[in-house]
Amino acid sequence: MSEKANIGVVGLAVMGSNLARNLAHHGNTVAVFNRSYGRTETLITEHGSEGNFVPAKTIEEFVASLSVPRTAIIMVKAGDPTESMINALADAMEPGDIIIDGGNTYFKDTMRREKEIRARGLHFVGCGISGGEEGALNGPSMMPGGSEESWKTLGPILKSIAAVAEGEPCVTHIGENGAGHFVKMVHNGIEYADMQLIAESYDLLRRGLGLSPSEIGDIFEEWNKGELNSYLIEITAEVLHQMDAKTGKPFIDIVVDHAGMKGTGTWTVQTALSLAVPVTGIAEAVFARGLSSRTEQRAEAAEKHLAGPEPRIEVKDREAFIEDIRQALYASKIIAYAQGFDEITEGAKEYDWKIDLGAVARIWRGGCIIRAKFLNRISEAYDKGEMTSSLVFDPYFRTSLEKAQDSWRRVVSMAALNGVPAPAFSSSLSYYDGLRSDRLPAALIQGQRDFFGAHTYGRVDEPGAFHTLWGEEGRKEINA
Repeated sequence: MSEKANIGVVGLAVMGSNLARNLAHHGNTVAVFNRSYGRTETLITEHGSEGNFVPAKTIEEFVASLSVPRTAIIMVKAGDPTESMINALADAMEPGDIIIDGGNTYFKDTMRREKEIRARGLHFVGCGISGGEEGALNGPSMMPGGSEESWKTLGPILKSIAAVAEGEPCVTHIGENGAGHFVKMVHNGIEYADMQLIAESYDLLRRGLGLSPSEIGDIFEEWNKGELNSYLIEITAEVLHQMDAKTGKPFIDIVVDHAGMKGTGTWTVQTALSLAVPVTGIAEAVFARGLSSRTEQRAEAAEKHLAGPEPRIEVKDREAFIEDIRQALYASKIIAYAQGFDEITEGAKEYDWKIDLGAVARIWRGGCIIRAKFLNRISEAYDKGEMTSSLVFDPYFRTSLEKAQDSWRRVVSMAALNGVPAPAFSSSLSYYDGLRSDRLPAALIQGQRDFFGAHTYGRVDEPGAFHTLWGEEGRKEINA
């Protein structure tokens, strides 16, 4: 074979095919392989003229078509198919070659695989890729982990295809072994929270104020011109303006209200629990999707007429309350990102990763689903080198929260009083209030724990661990 490819893609479903095309569009020679050769043929037939592709029918032929160090990105279904393909590539490759998993993989699986592949003399990179099918083709945000040595080869390739925000490619080396997939996991968790907050805003405007989907779409279009400017706000306006071709009804009204999920949001919450990081907004977003799937219970609740007010909010100044919702959305969004970055910070400590949080914010400015205008503010906050704690203490975000809190409280109160569920709004406000409390009721919980389990407690007036003799014996000691 005369021409060698500098990068290969394994798995040519939509994501893999689009990524291969993106690579070819930017001057890379791309080896392509799919277990079913039909997909390879389709790619070459339909898009072969877009760049230099080197098709292969077998793994051995695919590996032989790659220049050294052989570098291959796996874009197949997570779990056993990915595991099987990693092993097949490792068997065919030589020391110094690089295997990249570009799927949504649990970061601990990536850590295990990296250790196993490293023992065989190869490099293994877990690379989070965000942006969906469009991003894969036109420029995604990418979060690669792995060794510094592998980044020397992989970096220029990924920079050639990444989205560009303000002149910078939306990719950076995140850190060793599972760091890339960890950061992508948290990205998706923040995405869950962001989407839930937008959905709660829609619900308050629709059921609460009685606005039509088109009217709400206009509101989101207007919001997208200011500090809420983001991809998710942009597409929300488009979804709400969409009419169903079959029925002529608003598209939103013909969609079953059951939100699916593929696991990354759940992983984010489970990992946060193991790290003792409160990610309340993300957790409520995951639970809200779970509740949406409880269709039988919700049907039973409707049938049995569970008591509660009609979700109709009466306000004297409707435009002022719409602005309240906007402010509450922005404040809650800040909390979601702050909690997500707290989880990345604690994960980096736990797994000994050196993660540049400012760089993470920068690569999320383009290509990815949560790309938003205010990510510039986040990167600035971390790049100043003064950030020692939560984002909420940065002057810009602290001022934004202070400005929004009256609106935030009115929205949460009105939602509760009128029976409109707003779990992410409510939990985000509760987190904010908990964070600013000089004393929480956890002291009572510690007293309870010491009473029933002798778990001890700390005192405010002296160091050490203490236990009280409770009940009759303790009262005798006090009275002695």
